[in-house]
Amino acid sequence: MQYQESASAPYSPTIEACIRACSACLRACEYCADACLNTDMVQMMTECIRTCRDCADTSSLCLRFMARNSDLVVEMCRVCAVACDVCAEECEQHDHDHCRRCAEACRRCAEACRQVMEDEA
Repeated sequence: MQYQESASAPYSPTIEACIRACSACLRACEYCADACLNTDMVQMMTECIRTCRDCADTSSLCLRFMARNSDLVVEMCRVCAVACDVCAEECEQHDHDHCRRCAEACRRCAEACRQVMEDEA
């Protein structure tokens, strides 16, 4: 049986948008880290891999906190936005399509997290 969201989901539109942004960021970061691991010069990509992994883990945790309506959502979004900014800055230094896509997903996620911080505070 496939899960379907009901029209009366318990989340605000801001939270829904942030959950989607975190999910996209998680996927982009995992893909980017994996692609970096498969480059010929993997040693030059260690910081990118590290920041992608941190951001993926943070995005995952953040979306889980939102999904369960945790009282810590605002604080988790703050941490997630920082992790996204750090990852985007690192990925923007590299001339790879996967890094560019990761940086874009991170920027969107950071903005969505900041919107949650503003709306939910």
